[in-house]
Amino acid sequence: MAETRRRDARREEPVETVPVPREAVEEIIAPRVSAILIGYNQAAALRRAIQALERSKDRDRLEILVIDCGSSDDSAQLDVEYESVTMLRLPHHFGMTKALNIATRTAKAETVFFLSPNVEVAPDTVTKLADLLEADNDTSAAGPVLFDPQGRPVSMHRKMPSPSAPDGEEQPIDLESESVTVEYASFDALMIRKQFIKGMNYLNEKRYGNSWADADVAMKIFQAQRKIRLFPAIRATWHDEPDPLSGDALYAADRTLGAAAFFSKYYGFMAGLSFRLGAIFRALGRFNFGELSALVSGQKLDGSQAM
Repeated sequence: MAETRRRDARREEPVETVPVPREAVEEIIAPRVSAILIGYNQAAALRRAIQALERSKDRDRLEILVIDCGSSDDSAQLDVEYESVTMLRLPHHFGMTKALNIATRTAKAETVFFLSPNVEVAPDTVTKLADLLEADNDTSAAGPVLFDPQGRPVSMHRKMPSPSAPDGEEQPIDLESESVTVEYASFDALMIRKQFIKGMNYLNEKRYGNSWADADVAMKIFQAQRKIRLFPAIRATWHDEPDPLSGDALYAADRTLGAAAFFSKYYGFMAGLSFRLGAIFRALGRFNFGELSALVSGQKLDGSQAM
């Protein structure tokens, strides 16, 4: 009995806790921004974009996510070259919409920065955009103004796409303004509150394959009476390089089907149908039977066909 009481007493003795060093606590702080790059056979452009992000101020608060969409070049080796980059490799090109959803769900930060491999940010681009976005509750998305390597502005003030103006009406941006509110901004360089995308139940993969998810987000922001702002004082460089999917019949059909889905959703079923029928007759007139087949069947770029 005495031995049992001694064992019980030892079990009841308080266990001394060891304090966690302050440095260890700081190491597990979540990143402030997650930069997301989606690439397909764009290894050289991705290297340039990653190197620019690596030079960012507060680099330790920036997560860099690269999604490789089944590339056949050396894109898949980039995480070996850049150890601080998180890379996700997809076996096929499932379309930009699905890739962005995968990246957004993976992102650790509550602010995501969608970035084209063709965009080279300045060292202060990410920090300045995050500061401005966090300070303005009415703004759901913010972007820099893009300039070409010669210093000429590329970004435009764009209206919401419509069946009569599928690319959105454009006009030059006033570079003297502190900020410019636009109805529509592409995902080439756009920082968005992750909570807004989660509130949409993420991007709509059923409607959009590779194109038009950005327009859908812009419309949701507009309907929520929030804003998309571009800041002329925050600049990034746009490198106009060939689209690796250019000339692919399925890619061309995907753009049309995405537009038709967008117009059907926001302008009525007949608007979308008319847009799609017009594209079908144009493809028939060009004898482009690959594009014609995809348009008739509704085949999006979703990884089910070889590129």
